[in-house]
Amino acid sequence: MSRTDAQSMNIRAAVLRTSGAPLQIEDVLLEAPRPTEVRVRVVATGVCHTDMVVRDQLFPTPLPIILGHEGAGVVDAVGSAVTTVKSGDHVVMTYMSCGLCLPCETGHPAHCTHMHPLNFGGGRLDGSTSACACGNDHAIHDHFFGQSSFSTYTIANERNVVKVAKQAPLELLGPLGCGIQTGAGSVLNALKVEAGSSFAAFGAGAVGLAAVMAAKVAGATTIIAVDVTPSRLELARELGATHVINSREEDPVQRIHAITQSGVNYSLECSGRSEVLRQAIDSLTTLGTCGIVGATKVGTEVAFNINDVMIPGKRIMGIVQGDVVANAFIPKLVDLYLQGRFPFDKLCKFYEFEEVNQAMADSERGVTIKPILRMPAPASV
Repeated sequence: MSRTDAQSMNIRAAVLRTSGAPLQIEDVLLEAPRPTEVRVRVVATGVCHTDMVVRDQLFPTPLPIILGHEGAGVVDAVGSAVTTVKSGDHVVMTYMSCGLCLPCETGHPAHCTHMHPLNFGGGRLDGSTSACACGNDHAIHDHFFGQSSFSTYTIANERNVVKVAKQAPLELLGPLGCGIQTGAGSVLNALKVEAGSSFAAFGAGAVGLAAVMAAKVAGATTIIAVDVTPSRLELARELGATHVINSREEDPVQRIHAITQSGVNYSLECSGRSEVLRQAIDSLTTLGTCGIVGATKVGTEVAFNINDVMIPGKRIMGIVQGDVVANAFIPKLVDLYLQGRFPFDKLCKFYEFEEVNQAMADSERGVTIKPILRMPAPASV
């Protein structure tokens, strides 16, 4: 399709052009949705740690690119083959998967064989993009996590849009598509934390605090949050943690073993630090499981005591997006929120779209746990 096709539209998008540089809000031309695609008017989008990881090219992607992968909005147009959503539906956008590989076919789309090219490749699987710079027709990479939601409108696929109830506050829901889903899904779906068990979250950012809330929902009776920021630990208590540990002040492994007498049944490493992963493993009891969700620089390795893992039968599990099927899981989180049992809004602070770089900076400094960018309302509203 020609970039000047009559069905294309002008949008505004935050574009990363140089590694580590501030994002630039630019005029961009967006093509119409293809048969299996959906065009979404973005109402709001979360800012996630992975956006900063890619901005700094610790996870390399082609540049220039439109980032953003926790978008929520209203369906504006659908392709000819789309059957599950229609114009006017409220949706949360999540990660993209192919739907055809063995992991997808067996209920694990977050571990899709094509996860990297579909989410970090800067375009569709065939290499095409939906966006180009206005005035010169130069392609801008997009389809970041299948959505590139740092934009006023975006093209997603029918596979990675999740219809949500219209009574839910749409501008708040975007983070359910990645960070909140990752923390909660890791506890409820991947680790399958059960009632009466013990759980420790290493890192009390958005993912770790979502995990704490989910552990409470699951009925865990010992819920431990580990972090270095007192305000986050205080919030963790408010959200359901029975114990908090400031790892700058005491050894979390020793403290966890003292609290539990033997170690926790489940731990979740959310910080992306190799030394913290070792602590999460060492904090486990016999037959305990450690989940890994923290994003690290490509090539990062960690050492652990092999016998201390093998003999007590500890398990180490890699987890992406909570290993959830988003179309089933995100509506459950919305229901839990509406019931008052999953108050993830306590993590969030709103910013205007033009404040995208400030939102990123505040997240990196720990000032804001989960920034959400509000998009400008359409001119006709």
